[in-house]
Amino acid sequence: MPPKKEKPKQLGNAKELKEKLYKEPVRTWDTLSENERKQAFDYAERFRIFLNAARTERKAIQVFVDRASKEKFKELSVRSKGSKFFQSMHGKTLAVAVIGRKPLTEGLRIITAHVDCPRLDLKANPLYEDSGMAFLKTHYYGGVKKYQWVARSLALCGTIIRGDGSVLDVHVGLDPDDPVFTIPDLLPHLARKQMDQKASDFIPAENLNLVVGSTPFHDKDADERVKLALLELLNKKYDITEEDFTSAELQVVPAEPARDAGFDRGLIAGYGQDDRVCAYTCFTAAMETENPEHTAIAVFYDKEEIGSEGNTSAKSRFLETFIMDLMEKTGTQPKARDLYRVFMNSKALSADVAAGLDPTYADVYEKRNSARLGYGINITKYTGHGGKYMASDANAEYAAWIRKLFNDNAIVWQAGGHGKIDEGGGGTVAKFLAVTGVDIIDCGPPVLSMHSPMEISSKEDIWMCHKAFKVFFNS
Repeated sequence: MPPKKEKPKQLGNAKELKEKLYKEPVRTWDTLSENERKQAFDYAERFRIFLNAARTERKAIQVFVDRASKEKFKELSVRSKGSKFFQSMHGKTLAVAVIGRKPLTEGLRIITAHVDCPRLDLKANPLYEDSGMAFLKTHYYGGVKKYQWVARSLALCGTIIRGDGSVLDVHVGLDPDDPVFTIPDLLPHLARKQMDQKASDFIPAENLNLVVGSTPFHDKDADERVKLALLELLNKKYDITEEDFTSAELQVVPAEPARDAGFDRGLIAGYGQDDRVCAYTCFTAAMETENPEHTAIAVFYDKEEIGSEGNTSAKSRFLETFIMDLMEKTGTQPKARDLYRVFMNSKALSADVAAGLDPTYADVYEKRNSARLGYGINITKYTGHGGKYMASDANAEYAAWIRKLFNDNAIVWQAGGHGKIDEGGGGTVAKFLAVTGVDIIDCGPPVLSMHSPMEISSKEDIWMCHKAFKVFFNS
């Protein structure tokens, strides 16, 4: 008799196959218990409070340093003892570390984020009078739509170093009883020519002049009476002169506080979430890390929004110096060769926000490869623009390692980029760490209205970022 034919193997029905083979989007909310949903909202409230307190990179770092000190982290020095350390530079860059059980030479777990945000900075000689009003000249910092900064309430925040070296912290316009500032816009009745211009041109950068005064000095014969009266007021109240503007870092930021958004309060709307949402979630994850296998380091940089230039940026040697100090602290004499072996054995995350899919402007997004609010932390394998120019592109092995780590620990994640290929793009600090040989990949929550005075994030995603970063530090 001929041999009996075997029946073809059944592959299952379509639903079973989809569950097994597809990577379907997962709504974070659906994975959380009632108790964890409350935790997520409570955590987001603490983040919102942080956003309102940290309107500048200096203030963000100060908040972190104060919290780290309360959590028994010691400033790294020859005399400091323990397993938790921090080190700050110029008040605008910070690294915190929790020493792990394995030697540093076996690799670290590093998460980087940046604490600077797009804004308006004051020029070196900002104060002038014209037509009976006093103004401050500004220069925009980072990628902004200039028209978003006019005809709205603005605050002035930052630091002035007086001529005698004393320091003055400035924050005017944040308290409900404070005066606010504004940049006037042209009324529609006279804006016919303006409205015919490109959006990038109809508010010239030199027109971003902040109104700061209008009351004249009492002497009718004095020149520039409004400017003089204002300088007199500033001198009496803050003990500063016009020359002190030269040694100042003063930023014009939105005066409005970050607030819950939506009837259901599921979103946070407020300034500075790129990238302080990643900075906060990374920092709190570090504070909650105890006795990890590999030493966990969270590092917070300045100047990312202008290409990471300067000595407080990711291009500086701050992190390398911090790691060498840690090596010495843990009994290893640091040498350049050993340092880069540490990096090559390490794993890192570049924690930065993703461009959230906005259905109103769907034509500039590639929907299948865009992050959506409420669907967890976003993994961005590569950044850059056009043909991946200026990109950091993670290798497949490391992407697989991250994917498995998140899957094994119930981290809700998605994968996406920055819109259609030739519509634009963006970069992060990842490429500056990648040159050390460390494995690094970008990840963070999606955000709507990125780089605007009012960015929007999801409380579900914020919570999932905190959980993901904590899992990474303990991997």
